[in-house]
Amino acid sequence: MSIFYDFLQTTGFYLMTPGNAIMIVIGCVFIALAIIKDYEPLLLLPIGFGIIVGNIPYQADMSLGVYDDGGIVVSDGQIVMEEPNQADPDQPAEPKQVKFKSGSVMAYIYFGVRYGIFPPLIFLGIGAMTDFSTMLSNPKLVLLGAAAQFGVFSTFLGALFIGFTPAEAGAIGIIGGADGPTAIFLSAKLAEHLLGPIAIAAYSYMALVPVIQPPIMKLLTTRDERLIRMASPRQVSKRERILFPIVAFMICSLIAPGAIVLLGMLFFGNLMKESGVTERLANTARTALIDIVTILLGFAVGASTKADQFLTADSLLIFGLGATAFGVATAAGVLFAKFMNLFLEEKINPLVGAAGVSAVPDSARVVQMVGQQEDPHNFLLMHAMAPNVAGVIGSAVAAGVLWSVLVN
Repeated sequence: MSIFYDFLQTTGFYLMTPGNAIMIVIGCVFIALAIIKDYEPLLLLPIGFGIIVGNIPYQADMSLGVYDDGGIVVSDGQIVMEEPNQADPDQPAEPKQVKFKSGSVMAYIYFGVRYGIFPPLIFLGIGAMTDFSTMLSNPKLVLLGAAAQFGVFSTFLGALFIGFTPAEAGAIGIIGGADGPTAIFLSAKLAEHLLGPIAIAAYSYMALVPVIQPPIMKLLTTRDERLIRMASPRQVSKRERILFPIVAFMICSLIAPGAIVLLGMLFFGNLMKESGVTERLANTARTALIDIVTILLGFAVGASTKADQFLTADSLLIFGLGATAFGVATAAGVLFAKFMNLFLEEKINPLVGAAGVSAVPDSARVVQMVGQQEDPHNFLLMHAMAPNVAGVIGSAVAAGVLWSVLVN
C-alpha cells in the first residue's frame, strides 16, 4: 500500500491544480472550434492539443515541459569548469566538476519559437504561395494595408498607458497586425516572458476573423457603400511580378532594417514562385516545409501555456488589448477606404479596407462574404487580396520599426 500511495502521488491526477484544469478545458475548446466550426483548423488544432499536453502536471525533477531546457549543473561529471572564488575574487578560481543536464524534447521543439526560427520559415512558405498581382494591378489599395497598421501603434500606446514597459507594449501591439508568426517573432525579441499569451491571443483572433470583423464592417458602412462594384484588375506582366519582390524588399528593409529576416524570407519565397525556374523549391516551401513548421510552431506555442505562467493578470490584459487592436485595425482599414473615396473618381468598396489586417486569406474571404450578402453577384475577393497581402508586408515593417526603436 505504501508503494501504491507513493505511485499515486506521482500521477497527474494528484498533482493537478485548478489552473491546469482550466487550461485543459481551454485546449479542448480550441480543438472544438477547429473541428466543429472550422475556425483556422491548421492552427487551432495543434495549439489546442499543445495546451492540453503542456498542462498535464508532472514531478518537478522530471524534464518534460517546454521550459525544462537543461543546462550545466554541478555533479560528479567529467567536465571541469572553473568558477570565480566568491569569498575572495583575487584568489585563484575554484575548480568544479559539472555535467550537462539534457532538457526535454518539448524544450528542443520550443527552441524554434523562443529564438524566432519558425516565423521566418512560415514567411518563406507564405511568400511562395502568395500572388501579389492584385496589389500590383491597383497599387492604391496598398494604402489600406498600411492604414490597418494603426491598430498596432494604437495598441502599443494603450499598453504603455496601462503600465507595460515599452518593450512589452511593442510586443503586445503587434497583435493588431493579426499576424501570428510576426507576433511570435517580435515577442521573442522584446518580451519572451509574454510570448505564450501574445501568441495565443494573435492566433485566437486570427481564427475568429469571421466572427469579429463582419459587425464592425457593417457598422461603419452604408448599404450603398457595400454595393459598390470595382473594376476588374489589370493583367500584371511576368517582369513586374519578378521585379516586385526584389525592389520591395530593398525599399522596405531600408526603411525598417529590423524586418530584414521576415521580409527577406517572404520575398525570397515569392521570387522562387514567380521566377519560374525554381518551381521545385517553391513547391516545397509552400507545401511540405510550411506544413511541418506550422505543426511544430502551433504545438510548441500551445505547450508553452502552463497554467502557472499563463493564467495571470497580464495575460488577461493582453487578450483584452489584442481584441481592441484587432477591432481598431479593421475599423481603420474601412474608414481609410471611405476617406480615399472622397478623392477618387473610381470608388473603392469600403469593405475591402477590412482586409488590410494580415490574416491571409481569411479576412479577404470575409470581405467577399459580407459583400455578397448585399449583392450575390459582387465579387470582391480578388480586390480584397491586395490590401490583405499588403497587410502582411505592413505588419512585418511595423514589427521591424518597433524592434529597432525598442531593442535598447
